[in-house]
Amino acid sequence: MFLRLERNSAQQETEVVVKYAKMDQDVKRLISLLQAVDTKIICEAENGEKIVNAADIFYIESVDKRTYIYCENEVYRTQLRLYQLLNMLSDMDFVQINKACILNVNVLDAMKTLFNSRMEATLKNGERLYVTRKYLNGIKNKLRGGEEA
Repeated sequence: MFLRLERNSAQQETEVVVKYAKMDQDVKRLISLLQAVDTKIICEAENGEKIVNAADIFYIESVDKRTYIYCENEVYRTQLRLYQLLNMLSDMDFVQINKACILNVNVLDAMKTLFNSRMEATLKNGERLYVTRKYLNGIKNKLRGGEEA
């Protein structure tokens, strides 16, 4: 991959042009990362509202009808429902891994097979999440660069 950066002080917005010979997994992943940087979610923090970039999200979890967004070291609450966030983020590298959790596959460090057709996902910050049997195909497809089933 070749990266070329140009500074143009007359330009008002950042423009990213991706040139490719073939749409492969690397190009799809690059597009997903760029989209995630530009997608923002309004959350509730201790000192008011916080705007979180989708690229900074490790996972999203629904607990007792409340939705929490987990970043590397912070946790925020959002008014959005899990299904709304999944619809918003599924074109990026987010995938549902169990009934109450959506994972950003870009922060996935390791996967380990467990008993009963489940898997344990270890994230880059050391947290561990469980992938249930129902959602295994979705995460496998997303890791292969395809769309979620």
